[in-house]
Amino acid sequence: MTQVRRPEQAAHSRGGTTVREAWERFARGEDDLRGVRPEIAISWHRCRDQYGVDPCLTEAPAAVAEVGHALEHDVVIAQLGFRAASLAHEVNTLGGIVTITDASGRVLAQWGDHATRTVAADANLAPWFCWAEGAAGTNGMGTALMSYAPVLIRGAEHWCAAFHDWTCAGVAVRDVVTRKPIAVLNISCWRGELPAAVGTWLGNAATKTQRILRQHAKDDGAELIAAFNHGRSGSRAPLAAVDPAGRVVLADDTAGVLLGIPGSTPAPDPAVRWKPELPEFIRAAEYAAGQATRNPGWSGSTQIRTRLANEPTSISFRPVFLSGHLIGNIVAFGVSEGEPVHRAVEDTPLRTQPHRMVATRENRMVLLRLPEVSFAQSDGNDVWLSTDQGLLRSASPGLDRLETELSDSGFLRVHRQYVVNLSRIREVERRYKGELFLVMDDQEQTMVPVSRRNAPMVRRALEI
Repeated sequence: MTQVRRPEQAAHSRGGTTVREAWERFARGEDDLRGVRPEIAISWHRCRDQYGVDPCLTEAPAAVAEVGHALEHDVVIAQLGFRAASLAHEVNTLGGIVTITDASGRVLAQWGDHATRTVAADANLAPWFCWAEGAAGTNGMGTALMSYAPVLIRGAEHWCAAFHDWTCAGVAVRDVVTRKPIAVLNISCWRGELPAAVGTWLGNAATKTQRILRQHAKDDGAELIAAFNHGRSGSRAPLAAVDPAGRVVLADDTAGVLLGIPGSTPAPDPAVRWKPELPEFIRAAEYAAGQATRNPGWSGSTQIRTRLANEPTSISFRPVFLSGHLIGNIVAFGVSEGEPVHRAVEDTPLRTQPHRMVATRENRMVLLRLPEVSFAQSDGNDVWLSTDQGLLRSASPGLDRLETELSDSGFLRVHRQYVVNLSRIREVERRYKGELFLVMDDQEQTMVPVSRRNAPMVRRALEI
């Protein structure tokens, strides 16, 4: 029987030679990426220049024997296992396989066609081997861990030549609070095309699993609020309840002023929690969460500069647990109790402030100085940068990640779809009912909306 090829398959076949030629050039050290999708080009750069992965690698390395992860993540992995098993029949008829990896890229389980699994074993595409990008180059599982959207890796788009006969599609499930990856669901096919429905399969599986995580996070937020209210009854110090990512679930009026956020405004939903514009506080909260996760009996204190005080203010952290896992900390201001952690926080490697941003234009990488960027706008899974060189696609996957990278560099999240360069704001327009719009100094003088919940932070940042 002659197999009928879909038009997109034929187009990919014609472009396969172009990608293969680009891969050969790039593996030799050239930077000509004509014909390569931007997300693949970015991954290749990581593999060659950051990780130093050998493009002649023929098999994935063994995974680290012990990889720690939170117990609640076992629920996610179990849910993905259930969904992977339900996909196994569909994938098996296509001659494909389904795999699940943890956040380190370690394969935990595999289902699917027996013959394909035998071929996969030759490349160590099997349980207890590592497929992170830094270990095995561009591939469905490892590249999904680096992305906030499903990824598709076809043939020569894999960084290692030994994997060019494979087509892989993967999606990462991420912690809704920290945004760190928890696990990946991946479908692979040897010497064949994956069906058009594969993106829908993966997207549905990830969405259903994320829905469970989101509900758990809301429940954790409610518990943090209960712990905050209990703490208020026994303390006169200003208090705030923060999650492991340093976002505030609830603060009293005084703590709200110190953090520069609304006071007495509960935010149990992780999508709307308050983010203080105090990087020092967020680093301390993240450090405290890490310490408490390793040692449930831990408590500690440090000093930070707040919005109002000229001198550093003491803060202390008391961990809050639910069913054995950390859900956050109660922070008391003006209190110094527990293990002193100021040196530990100072010794913790800080995020290097970026001097440049990476964007793509067609198949070229564009290095931008921060002052060249007026604002960033999300459009679905893409982030677009308004720059002095025109509109460019950001190499950072997702506006949340870009916000984190630029938090100490004069950029501010003003809306769920916008991060702006504060130095590139030309005018502020007030509208009916107090709505704010920022007039940027780009060529179009774009008007960027400010959400109600971000308006107080914008006013403080601009001193208006």
